Amino acid sequence: MSTDAFSAAHTGSILEPVLRWLFPAITQQRVDAIHFFVRKSAHFVEYLLFFLLIYRGVRGARLGWHWSWGLAALVIAACYSVLDELHQAFVVSRTASPYDSLLDSTGALIGFAALWLWFRWPRAKGKSLRSKAFQDA
Repeated sequence: MSTDAFSAAHTGSILEPVLRWLFPAITQQRVDAIHFFVRKSAHFVEYLLFFLLIYRGVRGARLGWHWSWGLAALVIAACYSVLDELHQAFVVSRTASPYDSLLDSTGALIGFAALWLWFRWPRAKGKSLRSKAFQDA
């Protein structure tokens, strides 16, 4: 998504008509704020999902959670976010921003935390509830 096709001008040309159709009285200032929020949310969500896919690739056929797999996926996602911003510096319609890279890395970090919680907290709680239910039967 770091190409010209996803520049602010292109995404704005799609989002603004939709917003004006849904909310005819919307101000340009509000359109710009929503456009900014959508673009920054895309950074966050894109790298959260990217982290999950990298984790799956690093984990391979093995099951479960391991810190080294999570940290490897996090480092790969963070490094890729820096390279992505460097790439954008060479695309005429895009600008590179260290804040976008930080936002990308934050999305990956939240993915890391969510995945850790998914594998650790709910499973332990679920096992104890299931084992208790089997003991009562």
